[in-house]
Amino acid sequence: MLMASSRYPLKYDNYTYSQIHDLLAYGAELSWFQAMCTECDESNGACIREDNKIRCRHYCYEDTPLSERSFGCKLEYYAPYLLLVAIVIGGLIGLRLLCGIPCLIGLVIYKSKKRHSSMKKSEIIQEIVSQRIDITPINYSYSEIKRMTGNFAAKLGEGPHGTVFKGKLRSGPFVAVKMMSNSSSSDKDSIAYVSMLSRIIHPNAVKLIGFCVKGEKRALVYQFIQCGSLDKHIFSANPSLSYREMFKISLGIAKGMAFLHDIKILHLGIKPENILLDEDLRPKISDSGMEKLYSSRGHKGKMGFVAPEVFYKNIGEVSSKADVYSYGILLLEMISRLMQSLKSYDNKSGEIYFPWWIYKQFCEGKYSEIFRDADEEEKMMAKKMVLVGLWCIQIRPEDRPSINEVVKMLEGGIELVQMPPMPFQRGMGDEKLEKS
Repeated sequence: MLMASSRYPLKYDNYTYSQIHDLLAYGAELSWFQAMCTECDESNGACIREDNKIRCRHYCYEDTPLSERSFGCKLEYYAPYLLLVAIVIGGLIGLRLLCGIPCLIGLVIYKSKKRHSSMKKSEIIQEIVSQRIDITPINYSYSEIKRMTGNFAAKLGEGPHGTVFKGKLRSGPFVAVKMMSNSSSSDKDSIAYVSMLSRIIHPNAVKLIGFCVKGEKRALVYQFIQCGSLDKHIFSANPSLSYREMFKISLGIAKGMAFLHDIKILHLGIKPENILLDEDLRPKISDSGMEKLYSSRGHKGKMGFVAPEVFYKNIGEVSSKADVYSYGILLLEMISRLMQSLKSYDNKSGEIYFPWWIYKQFCEGKYSEIFRDADEEEKMMAKKMVLVGLWCIQIRPEDRPSINEVVKMLEGGIELVQMPPMPFQRGMGDEKLEKS
C-alpha cells in the first residue's frame, strides 16, 4: 500500500484546495507501508485504512458467487431464512408446550387418583387422608383389591357377612379388606350403603377408605385396627382388661353410637365382634348398618344382643333404642367376664342369666363384695356400668334411655344413676333366680 508523507503532517481525511496546493508546491514523498492483507485478500475482503489503522472490510457484492463470499456475507445472505426457521421452530415448541402442559397436569391428576397419595394423607391418609367428611371413598377395581391383599393371603377373620383380609395400600398403610358374602341387595343398594358409610367420620368408628362393586365381587376397604376385636379380649382364658380400661372402652362405644344416631344411622349389630380396639385401646365401631343390608336374608344379628322388638312387633317399633338394648347387653357381658375371672360369678352350667343375677346382688346391696378387688374409684366405674346396662335392657323401648343420656350417665356422678326397674318379666326372672 502506498502512503503519502510530507513535512506537513497529514491529520485530516478531507483536504481543502489550498492544502492540496501547498502539498504539491512543497513536494511529497511516496513510501511503501507494509500491511498484512494476505488473509483479507484470501477472504475476498478489501484492505483499507481507517483511523490510521489497517482494517479488512468485506463488501457483499451481488455479482460475487456465493461460494466465494466471506462468512459474514454468507451469514448476511442467509439471515432472513435463518430467522424464518427460528420462528417456525419456536412456534412448534410453543405449541407443544401449550398442548403438553394440560396433558401433563391431567396425567399427574390421573396418577395421583390411581395411587391415592399418602392419603395421608394421610393419609393419612389415613388419619391422614382422614377426618374430613368431604373425602370420597376410592372406587377400587377387583384387580386392585387382589393386589393389595396379596391375592387374599392373610385372613383376619370371618363372619356371617363376609371374610376379612389384611392388605396394604401402595402408599404404605395397612388396611382391612372385607370381602362381602352374596346378598340380595342390588348394586344401587350397595353403593347407597357405601355412601352411608362414608359419612361416618368419628374417633370411635372405623373409617371407610374405599370399596369395590363389580358384579358379585363386593369389598369394603377399612383402616386397619391393630389390636383386633373386643371379643378376643373379654372372652380369652385370662381377660387382661382392667376396670378403668373397660370403663374407657364402654364410654368410647357410647360416644361412637351417639354420633351414629345423631346422623340418623342405626347400627343394629352392636356386639363384641364389631368393636375393634386400637393400640391405645380406643374402641372403634365397625359394620354399621350391615344387618340392614342383609336383613332380606332373614339374618337379624347375634342372639342375645338383639332387642326383643326386632322379633316381637307388639313390643314396639325398631328404632335407635334397639341399639341401646344391644349396648346394655354388651356392658353386662364385659362385667360378667370380669366377674368370672375374679370367681365372683360362676356360670359354668349356663343356667344363670347374668343380668338377673347381678340385679339381685345390687338389690341386696352386695355390689361392694362383688368388686372386692377394686379400689373405690374402680367400684364406682363398675357400678355405673352395671346400672347403665340394666337401664338399657329394659323390655319396652320407651323405658330405655337414649344413647346420649347413656353418655351423660357414664360421665356424671354415680348419684345421677338410679336403680332401674327389673328389666325382664318377673315370672321368668323369679324362675331363673330360684335356680341360682
